[in-house]
Amino acid sequence: MNAEAVNPATPGPATSGHVAPTGSRRKARPRLDLRRLGRAALLGTTARDRLPDAIGHVVDAHRAHHPDADLEPLRRAYVLAESSHRGQMRKSGEPYITHPLAVTLILAELGAETTTLTASLLHDTVEDTDVTLDQVREQFGEEVRYLVDGVTKLEKVDYGAAAEPETFRKMLVATGNDVRVMSIKLADRLHNMRTLGVMRPEKQERIARVTRDVLIPLAERLGVQALKTELEDLVFAILHPEEYAHTRDLIVRNAARADDPLAEVAEDVRKVLREADITADVLIRPRHFVSVHRVSRKRGPLRGADFGRLLVLVNEDADCYGVLGELHTCLTPVVSEFKDFIAVPKFNLYQSLHTAVTGADGQVVEVLIRTHQMHKVAEAGVVALGNPYAAPEEQSASDGERVDPTRPGWLSRLLDWQRAAPDPDTFWSTLREDLAQDREITVFRPDGGTLGLPEGATCVDAAYAQYGEDAHACIGARVNGRLATLSTVLKDGDTVQLLMGQDAASEPSREWLEHAHTPAARIAIQRWLTAHPAPDDAAAAHPDASSRARSGDPAPPPSPDVPVAAPGRPAAAQVLTDRPGAPVRLAGCCTPVPPDEVTGFAVRGGAVTVHRAQCAAVARMKDVGRAEVGVRWGEGAECRVTLVAESFVRPHLLADLTEAMALEGAEIVSATVEPPDRQQVRHTYTVQLPDAARLPALMRAMRDVAGVFDVSRAQPQTSGA
Repeated sequence: MNAEAVNPATPGPATSGHVAPTGSRRKARPRLDLRRLGRAALLGTTARDRLPDAIGHVVDAHRAHHPDADLEPLRRAYVLAESSHRGQMRKSGEPYITHPLAVTLILAELGAETTTLTASLLHDTVEDTDVTLDQVREQFGEEVRYLVDGVTKLEKVDYGAAAEPETFRKMLVATGNDVRVMSIKLADRLHNMRTLGVMRPEKQERIARVTRDVLIPLAERLGVQALKTELEDLVFAILHPEEYAHTRDLIVRNAARADDPLAEVAEDVRKVLREADITADVLIRPRHFVSVHRVSRKRGPLRGADFGRLLVLVNEDADCYGVLGELHTCLTPVVSEFKDFIAVPKFNLYQSLHTAVTGADGQVVEVLIRTHQMHKVAEAGVVALGNPYAAPEEQSASDGERVDPTRPGWLSRLLDWQRAAPDPDTFWSTLREDLAQDREITVFRPDGGTLGLPEGATCVDAAYAQYGEDAHACIGARVNGRLATLSTVLKDGDTVQLLMGQDAASEPSREWLEHAHTPAARIAIQRWLTAHPAPDDAAAAHPDASSRARSGDPAPPPSPDVPVAAPGRPAAAQVLTDRPGAPVRLAGCCTPVPPDEVTGFAVRGGAVTVHRAQCAAVARMKDVGRAEVGVRWGEGAECRVTLVAESFVRPHLLADLTEAMALEGAEIVSATVEPPDRQQVRHTYTVQLPDAARLPALMRAMRDVAGVFDVSRAQPQTSGA
């Protein structure tokens, strides 16, 4: 039930006095006669062919955007909503119907089309009354039914503490198919926040935090700035009442000033544009409370021009640049403040030119320049686009995810990772983290495609964004043509080529979690690690050296009681031990191969780890009294070995080197490439060979690659190292 709905002690004629659960129990209810429910409203003072007076404001706002809209669905939706909610009261004491009316008015003022408004009037009927989704479909069609279902909460009686996160998961999945679902939810939350004062303080704070962490970022991503800014101010007032009061005082005192530098500069701009014969509206756009608070924290004491910005509205895109040229020619521009979001729109559809000019008194005035249509979209986002699922000929051309209102890139990525979230708590915490990343970058693939990633993303994130769980096999990357570690942080506009290994047994490194910035990457890595636990807790705490190599980090010396195994295939067929039947692993720190002198040590779980005799781990384990296990090479010749190649920097070196290794039958298990130093670069590869006798030929083939001047076995650390 909606937090604001209260069932009366004596139910009205259209209420049952309780809230029935969702799911199968809802289907078992007796069907209601919707005509009987609406009879009182239809036989009242409003005739059948007239719209009820109560939705007059909604109709006026709707006609301002859609003068030819069919209003009959709105009339029928209001009649059903009013009759089904009759007798229910909000905690404020108002009839409950005032809530869906207010939500619908918010959306109508933003320009929502008739289907959205119809669903908005009905958005709480299935949740709070005996109306069913089937009945909504019969009366209003499948689209309205889908939207109402999308915003209907899951019952706590069915989901317990998981009801809230699972409701948001359900709502986001529904939004993936129809973004209008989230439009209704945002308007619903805005009206509830406006009337939150009747709640207990602790409940106000809880709702405000969820609004801050989830709903406001979603409003930003959908471009609905009008809702976002008001939600921010309402949350600010609840969670930071002292700062809010101080900011309010600043705004009130500034409004009482006799002089207004913004008005003076606005008049100067109007004069410049008139002389240039450019038709434009020049408006003063006051900052909202949170914006004023942020500016005051950034700049210190505020001056008059800090309390707002100028907004210049024109008719055509070309006029935007004409205005910009005139302002920069006739006034004093602040060049560092210029941003062009018309040529490169933001990921939430926002388009505008941003600049700043200096007034006569030296105050800097920010100026936004956009067309009337751009302004409509900037305020209302996806709501301003009407029905984004209309026939293609009714829509403007799209050039990728940045302007696709039906499935923006961030939403696709969110829907991808939410499927893999193992439980509601993980989903809820990860969702908040994901939405906190409020700036997006675009990186390019060599094939010309793009990847949208949050700011701060690394090559690890790019790998999982492009390949999903197949990214477990990633062994390196090129960023802007240069070899880079997977931990490299990407910048907007970078070109990223991901290098993939061929070993089906490839696995991610635990260290990748430290470099994973996106939920998709973190969840995929964590799922793999959970499904493939280390043989003992110590090994889990200290991943193998080859995995560290792939993460781009140096490998620390193995601890005495934590022998580290090489990843991938077991080596039991190659080694005989004095403990028949015990699992055998070749240590990743020294990667022994025949005919190296070797020794073994038992680890928890009964496995035996095999080290080269000169390995530093051997001396340390002996020092702490760990008993050796006799090991010797068997007849099997398959081996895994780590090789270091020293080379000069040149184009395509890595591709040529890996091709030479593949021709010799070597499967690359892991690799790392250190940053170049004085035009020289060091490559480290762990490879699997079907026969140890092929190792010399492999090393010769690698040395024969142009630019490579040395190839050697990775040397085990000495005990004195």
